[in-house]
Amino acid sequence: MVAVVELSEGPGTGAAYAKAALGMLPGMRRGGALPDVELVHRGVTVDRAHLARYDRVCGLRLTDALPGTYPHVLAFPLAMRLMSAGDFPLPMIGLVHVSNRITVRRAIDAGSRLDLAVRAVDLREHPRGRQFDVVATASVDGEEVWRGVSTYLRKESAGSRSEHPDPVPSGGAVWRLTARTGTDYAAVSGDRNPIHTSRVGAKLFGFPRQIAHGMWTKARCLAALEGRLPAAYTVEVAFKQPILLPSTVRFTSSPADGGWEFGVHGKRPHLTGAITA
Repeated sequence: MVAVVELSEGPGTGAAYAKAALGMLPGMRRGGALPDVELVHRGVTVDRAHLARYDRVCGLRLTDALPGTYPHVLAFPLAMRLMSAGDFPLPMIGLVHVSNRITVRRAIDAGSRLDLAVRAVDLREHPRGRQFDVVATASVDGEEVWRGVSTYLRKESAGSRSEHPDPVPSGGAVWRLTARTGTDYAAVSGDRNPIHTSRVGAKLFGFPRQIAHGMWTKARCLAALEGRLPAAYTVEVAFKQPILLPSTVRFTSSPADGGWEFGVHGKRPHLTGAITA
């Protein structure tokens, strides 16, 4: 039986990161299974000024319809609260976001009141550690209009790597990303993980400098395909090699079975994705 916890106001992300840092201290005890709980925040409204800032940071058009990735930002504080809880089986800091699937069931007007729900499911083994899914939904008047599934990996071993790396396509649009790409997205998303905002913070986790947010990259891909997306669609991406900032990358896309296949790459693939109606 899933326990439903209703929140009267949205949780902040700063406190969640502080709790996550404390959770890394030696001797902290953790649960052995994912908590059987769903966090719910009802009647969430969109701040149109914030939506406009998000659109600008991600290269999206300014419209009254929510971009497919925007409800992820609204639900992210709930996910943070869930994953930073003391009984969560894996420490939040150090988790790697390896893939994300979003289903937009219909267009969502910015004036809608959204009921958000988040839970973690399917803790499972992975060749390099353990992974699980965070499932978030947004509903309007009892109808689910959006669903996002984020898969996170906790690396616990080097594991095995593919002997056949993904090919890098030629051509495409050139994107030049500055160091502000990380800090600007952190400001509008609330995801202030230091690997995206600080060279020192990035080095603590093995990166030579800060890296772009995967969900910024996904949103930027949708921006590149605006005007060619169906009214209802599923967009799924796999996050490959991180994009170091600043950096120059290429975006490629091609029609496929009534939808699109797309990717972002430098010398190696950074993201691969597909959109289906």
